[in-house]
Amino acid sequence: MDDVHSPDDTVLLTGQERSEAALLTEIEPAIGKLIDRHLTVAKEWFPHDFIPYSQGRDFDKEPWTPDQPRLSGVAQTAFEVNLLTEDNLPSYHYLIRAIFEKGDGAWKNWVHRWTAEEGRHAIVIRDYLIVTRNIDPIMLERGRMQNMQLGYDRPSMGALRGLAYTSFQELATRVSHQNTGRFSADPVADKIMVRVAQDENLHMVFYRDALQAAMELAPSAVVKAIAAEVMNFAMPGAGIAGFVRKAAKMAEAGIYDLRIHHDDIIWPLLRYWKVFERTDLDPEAERAREDLALFLGKLEASAKKFEDRRAAKREQGAPR
Repeated sequence: MDDVHSPDDTVLLTGQERSEAALLTEIEPAIGKLIDRHLTVAKEWFPHDFIPYSQGRDFDKEPWTPDQPRLSGVAQTAFEVNLLTEDNLPSYHYLIRAIFEKGDGAWKNWVHRWTAEEGRHAIVIRDYLIVTRNIDPIMLERGRMQNMQLGYDRPSMGALRGLAYTSFQELATRVSHQNTGRFSADPVADKIMVRVAQDENLHMVFYRDALQAAMELAPSAVVKAIAAEVMNFAMPGAGIAGFVRKAAKMAEAGIYDLRIHHDDIIWPLLRYWKVFERTDLDPEAERAREDLALFLGKLEASAKKFEDRRAAKREQGAPR
């Protein structure tokens, strides 16, 4: 939809945008409290403390070769996907600033704090991969350039869908990072990903509780936003070259698959928000909730089908 301007060039908001803007303003005191809570529990940490610099070697004297990585192929893939996803932080900052930042209050403080904390993630993961030579640095840099040039955008995402999306996405990122660290079989990598996942968890908690604050004021609008995001969810790394193939490898390995998405991402948040327990929804939100229930049933069936297929493949490949 094209922007419509008044004679004084002030952008006029649609009814939904105006309603969501008013809601963001109304819950801003709660957002301020959530920021205070976040700053109380967030721990200061430094990427350089996690990097085994003693393993570093000059690339001009000893170029990278494919025999150098100690990580398995799937672990390499998972680290690549996770890092390239983190790399797109400028696009994410631009997007959430457009959605949430209104004036100079709590929302602005959160957007910039979140961005500052997220910035450490790409730093520590990249430094680990380069110093340990666990991935081709030229391939990685070309991937970064391609992915950042493509950017990330969700032009149709309003404030409530933005809060729903960031809640699910932060939790999904936390789980993916944790499982990547465990799968690496490298204590250094595992420690790094645990540290990054702790940040992601605190970010999820902020967005989750911000949406809960909105739920208390506009339950029907929030339930519709949650249903829309669950049924249309895609990780921000979907623009990475070869993402479908790489995501399939990660799913086969159990790093992030449909079962994890269904059981560990979607349902914990739906339960927290009591989406299926509310009795104060309008007819449109009730229909959205019914559609969500049908979708979840299909997702459960797909997860079971994937598990059965993966188990059969592993059994076929097992020694007899």
